[in-house]
Amino acid sequence: EKQESSDYNEGSKGKMTLLLALVALISAFGSSFQYGYNVSVINSPAPYMQEFYNQTYFDRNGVPMDSGFQTLLWSLTVSMYPLGGLFGSLMVWPLVNNCGRKGTLLINNLFSIAAAVLMGTSELAKTFEVIILSRIIMGIYAGLASNVVPMFLGEMAPKNLRGAIGVVPQLFITIGILVAQILGLNSILGNAEGWPVLLGLTGIPSLIQLLILPFFPESPRYLLIQKGNEEQARQALRKLRGWDDVDDEIEEMRQEDRSEKEGGQFSVLSLCTFRGLRWQLISIVVMMMGQQLSGVNGVFYYADRIFQSAGVDTNNVQYVTVSIGAINVVMTLLAVFIVESLGRRILLLAGFGLCCLSCAVLTLALNLQTTVSWMSYLSIVCVIVYIIGHAIGASPIPFVMITEMFLQSSRPAAFMVGGSVHWLCNFTVGLVFLYMEAGLGPYSFLIFCAICLATIVYIFFIVPETKNKTFMEINKIMAKRNKVEIQEDKEELKDFHTVPGGQAEKKEISSSNL
Repeated sequence: EKQESSDYNEGSKGKMTLLLALVALISAFGSSFQYGYNVSVINSPAPYMQEFYNQTYFDRNGVPMDSGFQTLLWSLTVSMYPLGGLFGSLMVWPLVNNCGRKGTLLINNLFSIAAAVLMGTSELAKTFEVIILSRIIMGIYAGLASNVVPMFLGEMAPKNLRGAIGVVPQLFITIGILVAQILGLNSILGNAEGWPVLLGLTGIPSLIQLLILPFFPESPRYLLIQKGNEEQARQALRKLRGWDDVDDEIEEMRQEDRSEKEGGQFSVLSLCTFRGLRWQLISIVVMMMGQQLSGVNGVFYYADRIFQSAGVDTNNVQYVTVSIGAINVVMTLLAVFIVESLGRRILLLAGFGLCCLSCAVLTLALNLQTTVSWMSYLSIVCVIVYIIGHAIGASPIPFVMITEMFLQSSRPAAFMVGGSVHWLCNFTVGLVFLYMEAGLGPYSFLIFCAICLATIVYIFFIVPETKNKTFMEINKIMAKRNKVEIQEDKEELKDFHTVPGGQAEKKEISSSNL
């Protein structure tokens, strides 16, 4: 009987409907886009902003700011963003469970509009403290956006499009980075007059999303499983799928719901101590740490200098940086199209593999570049290969995997853990990299190389392929990973009626165990 229904499911593949595409675009453009935009927006106008900090301080106190204090203020301006991201990630669980996925995205826009107004008017108000405060607020916004958008889209997408749609937020993050780099060119807004506008523009996507998103449906899974409102869930699904017969999917959600009735909503603490989800949790933490500690910020940070040492004219370095941003977008776009055909594992392994390789070669190239003339070109190639590797695997896939490896009740808590690790590691790299680079020079990339290698080994042995499987199927695979625990948990499941026959019994236990 089981076999028959799974064959039937094979037939009913979800197609990309206009509504689904629009939801993906508007939620990614309104939220993920700004995460990327604010990552890179302060790189170009940095000298003008520092000048403004100096001038403001001088106007107030009559003495110029000493360089140590200025460095501190600037590193605060940069690093308050990922710190805000950490706070934002901690707000995911309460918000998505109480206000829904769509509701959270709408509430979240208020943060970004507030921060945009504050940053845009900071120069008129002659205050730099407001910029630092706004960076925290923008960080909170990005922390929520980076977790809620993949969750929202992952729950709406049919299983055969889940990967492709799950990469869309990451695509918009890279587009955001690129747009910020283009607008930040000296000739556009990266100048003494233009930088407040550059910082304030981030409010516009939020306004657009605030106006349009209310007309779109909420996540059907949230409506059915959390709210218990089957009628609304059906309506949402019909709209999203473009056909009336959504019984199969509703049934699958009900099955997921039943298997979780025993567990209730997971909080972060219960998620971390629950044996049935042990490997899922470790996998998410490893992938998120690998994604951030593989040195993507370091490479971006180093890129300008690598290109200068390769003989690119100082005025033209900004254009080269833009072209790297463009490669990032193109490769992430490629990932959207290949993630369903090749699968998640291959992309993760290939992505981290390229990063590992290019970090190793980059160390060599940077060391030899004074003695061997063509080494500086090799280091440019390494940077490009690294960006490609990160864009096809390391950046987009971990967020897709969080959506897929956890069921409805544990998903918000899992995103909270994954998101917190993501932002904490981001913050750490931003803080530590400057000191690492001062101490180790080019050898700091060997550390990144080692981290990539460790992540590859873990993924190779532990992380399963999840493409085109339902959430329940993925869970059964992972339950086998947690096999020992399932046997031990048998004792606590006395009240749960097991079905005679090994297969069914194991299945019953693994699902109730979730």
